[in-house]
Amino acid sequence: MVVFAVAATATVLGAVRMARLGDVLADRTGWGEAVFGALFFGATTSLSGIVITAVTAAGGSPTLAYSNAVGGIAAQTVAIAVADLFHRRGNLEHAAASLTNILFGCLLIGMLVLVVLASFVPPVVVAAIHPVSFLLVAVYVGGLLLIRRSGDRPMWRAVFTRTTQRDEPVDDGADPRRARTIWLEFTAVGIAVGTGGAALAVAAEGIVAATALGEGFVGAVLLGIVNGLPEAVTAIAAVRRGALTLAIAAILGGNCFDVLNVAIGDVAFRGGSLYHAAGPDELFLTLASALMTVIVITGLLVRQDRGPGRVGFEGIALLGTYAAIIAVLAN
Repeated sequence: MVVFAVAATATVLGAVRMARLGDVLADRTGWGEAVFGALFFGATTSLSGIVITAVTAAGGSPTLAYSNAVGGIAAQTVAIAVADLFHRRGNLEHAAASLTNILFGCLLIGMLVLVVLASFVPPVVVAAIHPVSFLLVAVYVGGLLLIRRSGDRPMWRAVFTRTTQRDEPVDDGADPRRARTIWLEFTAVGIAVGTGGAALAVAAEGIVAATALGEGFVGAVLLGIVNGLPEAVTAIAAVRRGALTLAIAAILGGNCFDVLNVAIGDVAFRGGSLYHAAGPDELFLTLASALMTVIVITGLLVRQDRGPGRVGFEGIALLGTYAAIIAVLAN
């Protein structure tokens, strides 16, 4: 438990630093907050989850590996509602609505459904790897290309309002260092976060062995919440810096990488198909994560300006859905 707590704290502190560096790099590169957040933040904040999934799968705990990968998605998605509480000018989804964020949400739903469908097809493997793992990677890469192309020539635009923030690169000169130096620090912090993931994996296996908690619950709830903390802290820090589009992009992009974690776990697991190791709880959690993503996309499209507590209906729906998920898994 001590190792678990220390590793989780280090992961969160690293995420805070990455939020500041990522905002600067998004402006320096000219890629914009949505693309940069989904790609680079998604990869780096998911490093701990990737390591946990690979270590637990290679160690012969496929259920723990699977539930860790998809469990983090639900926890990270609810972080959007938490970040919304720190945006006091109105609803975060209203201000950060962009075609790129919506398309990343659609890509995430498609990948989640594909993972569920994989558990119903024959458990055929090639070199102990299920063919759907290769398909997941292809869908992700194809989705990135489609999103990039749509971002260059969008056929849909959010209506500009007084609280809308445009995703336009603006270098305010807050960090005078060269871009190369910032990239090196960004990478170093990301590696540190990934190292914390290895410690979390070992600690989680110890918790399962020493308590009556099942692998599904530990992976979905304990590891899921810890894996969601970097995205949550990153989103909150981004909101406080005014990088609203980056806040949502980091979470949706990180969730897409977490779905790829299932494919990584399938490669690491030498006992067959990881998809077929998923039980009812794991499949329930996967579909529940897809439902939460639908709620986010709906919020980005409806763009309610204000709601109860200055958050939109989607924030309340996300919190209620996640509470229901935990209640079902606990029983």
